[in-house]
Amino acid sequence: MQHVRPSALRAWVHACAYACAGALLAACSPFATPPAAQLPAPAADTTAMAATQTPAWLRRGTQALHIVPQESLLTITVRRGGALARLGHDHVIASRSLQGVVAPAQGRAAFQFRLDEMRVDEEGLRQAAGLTSTPSADAIAGTRHNMLVRVLEAERYPWVSIDARRTGNKEVLDADITLHGVTRSVQLPVRIEETADGKSLQASGSLLLKQSDFGIVPFAILGGAMAVQDQMELAFRITARRQISAPGSGASPGQ
Repeated sequence: MQHVRPSALRAWVHACAYACAGALLAACSPFATPPAAQLPAPAADTTAMAATQTPAWLRRGTQALHIVPQESLLTITVRRGGALARLGHDHVIASRSLQGVVAPAQGRAAFQFRLDEMRVDEEGLRQAAGLTSTPSADAIAGTRHNMLVRVLEAERYPWVSIDARRTGNKEVLDADITLHGVTRSVQLPVRIEETADGKSLQASGSLLLKQSDFGIVPFAILGGAMAVQDQMELAFRITARRQISAPGSGASPGQ
């Protein structure tokens, strides 16, 4: 048998390890596009499948402002971790289909969005978040698949909802966030700018959340050598206006 030098053997083992890692990454991580049939399709009619009805606290006759989806944005930034983090990417996931109501006089707001309508890694949002790497189209498709199917179980828990109320501090709201079938109460820093006539407002804020607090196991492979960090950054910018067609009706969006 031919003698193999220890240094050559180590190099061969390392090469095999990286080859196996590459194969696993291609099969299990955001580096490959899964079959399209496995990806949950966005809802065809968001309004007809609204996650909640009119909030119980919204009394009939209350002048409510309705969130304008095309002028509102919610983002979640997740970052890579593990010993092989350099092989992965940080990601920005965005919802541009927020729906809900704000009642300034009551100091209350409720809004929700569908997970399967979220977009992954829009170029402009990645730049705004300071993310310098550029995932491929396959990586983005794989990330969306892993997020919806393997992590968030979007078919079982399709909606995320936030119910916020003002207490004493105008710049901090108490909010109940429901994600993955679990509700957690948090303090939500917020900046609110309301027009003088009270017909519209803009609200923005951000906070840090942990996936594990909602019963979510962060995505990981290779024994955690490549993983998504438990902590995620949620940020939002919401525009809400009074609906001219049904002012103060208390109806939820689309009704």
